[in-house]
Amino acid sequence: MDSHVKFEDLLTAFEWVSAAPPGENEAFVDRETGSTHWSSSFSDVDEELPDDIDDETRYLPVPHKNELDLGHSLVMRFVREQLPDAYDLVDGYFRRKGAYGRFKELLARKGRLDAWHEYEAKAEEQALREWAEENGVRVDP
Repeated sequence: MDSHVKFEDLLTAFEWVSAAPPGENEAFVDRETGSTHWSSSFSDVDEELPDDIDDETRYLPVPHKNELDLGHSLVMRFVREQLPDAYDLVDGYFRRKGAYGRFKELLARKGRLDAWHEYEAKAEEQALREWAEENGVRVDP
């Protein structure tokens, strides 16, 4: 099936899924219409999911950032490329809670926060477009 989804809709769905721990928020792309559907196990979402949402031939679950290697490993790739002297420090952040907050504080102190946001956005777009292509979904600009 060759459906189309707007990149902005796919990105918004991806951000929704990735804003919570894996499995808490879900989003689906309708392979027939390209529309997205959302749900959460912990917060109220006004949308009611289609009755056949479990039909994986029609609805494609949007991945969490960790499934696309865009969590901790993306941070560490960025640090290796842009702040190699801080690699061990940042790696240590991810052994405790609050790692992203400490990482972003470090980036702000070093004047690299904007560079991180740009790096992350580019990696997310590339990974989402590849994921969509692998799953037979065309992404419109």
